[in-house]
Amino acid sequence: MVILVVATTSDPASIGPAAAFLAMPGWSPGPPIAEGMESFTNGDVRLLKHEHSIIAEDHLDHRWQETTGEIVSEVIFLSKHTAVSNRPALTVHPIGVPHLREDETPPQGGIPGWAAMPNPRIGPWLRLMQKVAKDQGLVPEFEITLEATHHGPVTNTPTMFVEIGTSLYLFFHFFFTSGMPSSLTAEV
Repeated sequence: MVILVVATTSDPASIGPAAAFLAMPGWSPGPPIAEGMESFTNGDVRLLKHEHSIIAEDHLDHRWQETTGEIVSEVIFLSKHTAVSNRPALTVHPIGVPHLREDETPPQGGIPGWAAMPNPRIGPWLRLMQKVAKDQGLVPEFEITLEATHHGPVTNTPTMFVEIGTSLYLFFHFFFTSGMPSSLTAEV
């Protein structure tokens, strides 16, 4: 069984942590999955990079298994966090849109009335993110939170999103000068 970590090249808050992962020792190129997708392996972890919207790529767990024969035990999506407050944040959350009725169209992927099984690492990741963020001096500027589920994609495996979100100024400051939230996410 393998852990599938998913990043998109169209999102700096997704590809930043993925690049930090790949900078760690032990990674090697993985099998081809589909056009526009690149994979890497390290022990029982598989990192999948693709060019599409991270919330629109349904059934990546199933597609990985069909292509490689490896059973995916959990999925972790790396993504940006967007909030009206523009407050810098590091968040984790399960996925799905169980609050929508069948006749409603999910604005950000998923199936109305559906939610994936939550990844059991959500709690431990949240606690570790809080500790590492505090140790790295990101607190109190960054809020470390557990969000409610509110978007897709669709998976059949325990899943969570790990997100980095900031105002435009903080995005440029942290991502292009220090890279700290990306390396923190990879460290966790």
